[in-house]
Amino acid sequence: MKERIIGGFFVGLITIIALLSGGIVTTCILTAISIIGIWEYLRIHSLEKSIFAYIEYIFTVIVYLLIYFDCDKLLLSVTIFLLMILLAIYVFSFPKYKDEDVAKVIFSFIYITVMMSFVLMIRKMEFGLYLAFYLLIASWGNDIFAYFTGRTLGKHKMSPKVSPNKSVEGFIGGVAGAFVIGFVYAIAFPKMLPFTSAVWGGVVAAVAAMTSVIGDLCASAIKRNHNIKDYSHLIPGHGGIVDRFDSVIYIAPIIYWLVNIISYIQ
Repeated sequence: MKERIIGGFFVGLITIIALLSGGIVTTCILTAISIIGIWEYLRIHSLEKSIFAYIEYIFTVIVYLLIYFDCDKLLLSVTIFLLMILLAIYVFSFPKYKDEDVAKVIFSFIYITVMMSFVLMIRKMEFGLYLAFYLLIASWGNDIFAYFTGRTLGKHKMSPKVSPNKSVEGFIGGVAGAFVIGFVYAIAFPKMLPFTSAVWGGVVAAVAAMTSVIGDLCASAIKRNHNIKDYSHLIPGHGGIVDRFDSVIYIAPIIYWLVNIISYIQ
């Protein structure tokens, strides 16, 4: 328990610093988190020290630099260029690597680097400092409400083969709790958020909370596919970076898109 508390404090501190700082500090922290996450995933496939991995690490840095310098429109081109380089290495080093190795690298790049990079995109938006905290509301806030609701009322298993402890009741409680927190948060900071109604704040939090479960279950399913408990032991009592940021990885694009859609229709 002591290790879990210390590990949780460390993760929370780094997360808060990343969200509050903005600029180069946030960029560097997210770049480091993404590279470690990629290393954890590729380690499952014994690719973390391959030429593929080192190229992916470099491209991860490139992605965050592009966003930092407001060139995020080039992300698709960068992803395609990475694939082209990987395919060239695959061909000229044949049969050292297999086609599925290329697929694993591209998957980890999109799943971890590209999806996590939406956190930086959110932070760089107008009102980005306050919008970024919806990531915590929809992940951590949702988890807290889901945990207590599930412990109290949980009877129907949500996905027993992937995560036997999650219940339908916990899911509903988590989403409802996230809506309430997001709604109250929007009321508390009306001039710091782009919503014309606090209800939109609740909607963003609730929808993101709903999808955060997919992020959590996806990371768990991958671990079950490979019979591992944690992605790494980097964070005492919590596992690795992917273990702790699985929900954030999935909901970052959701929140970014939702805010843009709401800003357009208001």
